[in-house]
Amino acid sequence: MLLEAILPTEINLMKPIIRVLQNPDQLARFAAENFLRLISETLSHQDICTVVLSGGTTPRKMLGLLAADEQLRGFQDWQDWQDWQDWQDWGRVHFFWGDERHVPPDHQESNFKMANEALLSQISLPEANIHRIKSELADADQAARQYEEEIRDFFQVPAGEFPAFDLVFLGMGPDGHTASLFPGTKALAEERRVVVANWVGKFDTNRITMTAPILNRAAIVIFLVSGDDKAIPLKAVLEGPYEPLQLPAQLIRPDRGKLIWLVDTTAGRLLQSDKLFDGPL
Repeated sequence: MLLEAILPTEINLMKPIIRVLQNPDQLARFAAENFLRLISETLSHQDICTVVLSGGTTPRKMLGLLAADEQLRGFQDWQDWQDWQDWQDWGRVHFFWGDERHVPPDHQESNFKMANEALLSQISLPEANIHRIKSELADADQAARQYEEEIRDFFQVPAGEFPAFDLVFLGMGPDGHTASLFPGTKALAEERRVVVANWVGKFDTNRITMTAPILNRAAIVIFLVSGDDKAIPLKAVLEGPYEPLQLPAQLIRPDRGKLIWLVDTTAGRLLQSDKLFDGPL
């Protein structure tokens, strides 16, 4: 039943953009540069930009660069620094989280805590623009339902419809999971909910996670992947058969948006060179 639920009759075969950077530092810098460029492009034609953040080491490095934005002046590919200075108003950017551990916001494993320390507390950002998961609640399902309600209220969409974020950042684990969509877990089959509590047996705990349907509504989804332990699962996700029960990252195939994979050379060492992309995102 689970397998049937997550195997669509038609799979979005739009070719993802795969860009390999030399090392984790260059990966973080390239991601930060394009974070600013994509927000700038979004805000050129709409009032706000909605961003979904993930946890992990590479996102922390990227957010740290954004906080110390003077460092971005040195980016070779960053041609629009003045444009960024002209519109730089973090009050027009709203931050959400793709998933969260079932811990308080000041816990060392909290994805919110990481992002807050690396960027959010370092910039001029209204508190109303920070939409964190209330993961301190004892009932993880209640936390998930509250977050879903907040997202639906923000986008003003009723139950049964999925809002579209502008920019989503995701990571991928050595087991092929993304957000907190782990292999073999119930959340993989979810088709109606925006956010769910997902029991992860190997950690003996719940995680709170956005579901594949809402992630696939985003205008742009960017995976950040680094490390040698990601090489085999990355090749399987991008070049192997469609097996999302084993490799949940394969579920992320935006309906109409753009899918981008930014990886370092160790993670991407097994990928076929003819599938890599070297141009602008």
